[in-house]
Amino acid sequence: MKTIFDRAVRDELIDRINSLSKYNEAQWGQMNVYQMIKHCCIYDSWVLGKNNPKYRQTVPGRIFGKAALKSMTKDDSPVKRNMPTIKDFIVKKKDGDVEHQKKIWISLIAEYENYSNPGFIHSFFGKLTVEQTGILAYKHADHHLRQFGA
Repeated sequence: MKTIFDRAVRDELIDRINSLSKYNEAQWGQMNVYQMIKHCCIYDSWVLGKNNPKYRQTVPGRIFGKAALKSMTKDDSPVKRNMPTIKDFIVKKKDGDVEHQKKIWISLIAEYENYSNPGFIHSFFGKLTVEQTGILAYKHADHHLRQFGA
């Protein structure tokens, strides 16, 4: 299984991020490329524990999270299109500096080399093992890069 904790996987993601430009268009969903990159920066900052996030599992997550997590981490299949997102990760601003956001995202991807956030609780999936965190972080990035043809 691919995990963001594998250096070769991180390098592949960084190459794919570098291939993006402001001209990439979404193959599905409502975000533009700037919003997607910013969304991924917010997500990875959250997983990495930046800015002292408050972690809490939602009620629907407590009910369905473990079964969904098992389904998401059973194999290398990509995340399905048009999955709902956590409302705090929705980027409303439509335009910004794509190149600057790419640099931020790449630096966040690189930080997974020294990942240490034992308090991380996914708001839907709940408490994750480090292995599950690595798989989901990869699948999240891969999903959005696929969304924009990268």
